[in-house]
Amino acid sequence: MHEMSLCEGIREVIEQQARDHNVKAVKRVRLEIGRFAGVEKPALEFAFEVVMRGSVAEKAVLEMIDLPGQAMCYDCMKEVEIDTRLAPCPDCGGGRLMPVSGDEMRIRDMEVV
Repeated sequence: MHEMSLCEGIREVIEQQARDHNVKAVKRVRLEIGRFAGVEKPALEFAFEVVMRGSVAEKAVLEMIDLPGQAMCYDCMKEVEIDTRLAPCPDCGGGRLMPVSGDEMRIRDMEVV
C-alpha cells in the first residue's frame, strides 16, 4: 500500500512546518489529489490516521479535494478536462491528447492551533 509511504511524507512536511512556525497542533489537513494520481482514498484515510499517531497532527481531520485531469488536444489545440488518460477530446473527438495535469498530490493548507 503506497498510501502509507505517502502519509509518511505528509507527516514529515507537517512536522517540519510545525517546528518552523511553532505550531502546537494541526486540526485539519487539506490535500489536493489529481484524478490520475493513483491514490486510493479509503486507504489514504486509513494510513493518515495510523501514520499521524504521536505527531502534532494526531487528531487532525483529513480533507481531500479532487482535481480534474487536464490534457492538451493536438487536434483542436485546446486544453480540455478529461476523465481518463485515454479519453478522446470532449470538444472535437480527437484522439491526440497529452495529459498536462491530474497526477499531482499536494498539501493545500493546514488549520493549526
